[in-house]
Amino acid sequence: MNPLDATKSGFLVCIAVCMFIYTFIYLKDTLSEEPNEQKFNENIVECGFYPDELCSALFVGKTAAFKIGNFCQNTYQPKTLSCIQTSCNCSMVLKTLHFITRPLSDEEGNFSLAYIITIHKELEMFVKLLRAIYMPQNIYCIHVDEKSPKDYKAAVQNIVNCFENIFISSKRENVVYAGFSRLQADINCMRDLVHSKIQWNYVINLCGQDYPIKTNKDIIQYIKSKWNGKNMTPGVVQPLHMKHRTQVSYREYVRSGMSYVYPTKNIKAKPPYNLTIYFGSAYYILTKEFVEFTLTDARAKDLLEWSRDTYSPDEHYWVTLNRLNDAPGATPNADWEGNIRAIKWKDQDGTIHKGCKGHYIRDICVYGLGDLQWIIESPHLFANKFEPATYPLVMDCLERRYRLKVLLQAEVPIEDHWRFQEENYFNMKLNV
Repeated sequence: MNPLDATKSGFLVCIAVCMFIYTFIYLKDTLSEEPNEQKFNENIVECGFYPDELCSALFVGKTAAFKIGNFCQNTYQPKTLSCIQTSCNCSMVLKTLHFITRPLSDEEGNFSLAYIITIHKELEMFVKLLRAIYMPQNIYCIHVDEKSPKDYKAAVQNIVNCFENIFISSKRENVVYAGFSRLQADINCMRDLVHSKIQWNYVINLCGQDYPIKTNKDIIQYIKSKWNGKNMTPGVVQPLHMKHRTQVSYREYVRSGMSYVYPTKNIKAKPPYNLTIYFGSAYYILTKEFVEFTLTDARAKDLLEWSRDTYSPDEHYWVTLNRLNDAPGATPNADWEGNIRAIKWKDQDGTIHKGCKGHYIRDICVYGLGDLQWIIESPHLFANKFEPATYPLVMDCLERRYRLKVLLQAEVPIEDHWRFQEENYFNMKLNV
């Protein structure tokens, strides 16, 4: 390289460094101009720590924050979970993973929730989800896909062993996307939950790529104020373009690392009892009485059997039963009501939302940094879908903000290990 080329290269590197420094300064200055906000801690500006200032800027949609955030994500080093992968002492698991170990209020302590969590991959995301929704008065059934690797199952078992109110379902399925096995996994957990010693009020189902937007206290208050004694199963009478799902038989294919659902040429019989089939969300919030009804009522049993060879039966089974007039907690005249899950569907781009800032998988947005503001402003209880391996800063920011909200609502003394960090520098309102 001749001296002139070397000089040019050095000059370009200098410009790049200066632009990066300027972006940081711009981010801090523009946020400092907002009224009634805390002044930034100027010592925390490194990617490895993901400063609260950067997260705060992302939550309010600052353009400079996206540039810095994307740079930081490219240099991200995933956190190790060696403690649960090597079966640590349980007290160490609770402390190092920051699990909350006492009810945070009398209201929460007297209203227990049951959770069904179906997982098959991404151990780090499962840990983030579990410690976010975990409360000692609740109960948790974990369904681990039978196809999952042995080391993944072992790591999940190591966590479960440390809690009396978390267990792995007694029967596991080889879950196939849109197959009956997905519905069966939930039912397996329900059969275990109804025999639990914990007297839970409602059950909520989640998958491993969900994360809460609202706190445990928020969820309870939402249920009590809007749905007291009623089930949440958003959905409508099955639209014409969805009837193919239940008009012909479908089969699950599981072999040599591949799994999918495919249609056959066999025409299905009419639904049992001449039931009107509905179409809705696979996600629900159900009373314990309704769960017991689905496990014992003849119509529910026959509908389950009839649904065995349909496409994505979890999207018609729960909502159909909940529209029966005599089902416990039924909502026969309900529509899409129930703010259960915030999802950016591809076909709603430009109407319900302004596009996915991450990427789409099966027409569902995997959230990127530009989606954070939309997520926290959503009225829904949970959001889907997250991939911390792809967009780690999305989860880090959400998790830190969520824990801060939880602790601000606490009506009991806060234990040190419940905090993710000793100090926080969020300069934003947390009551959204």
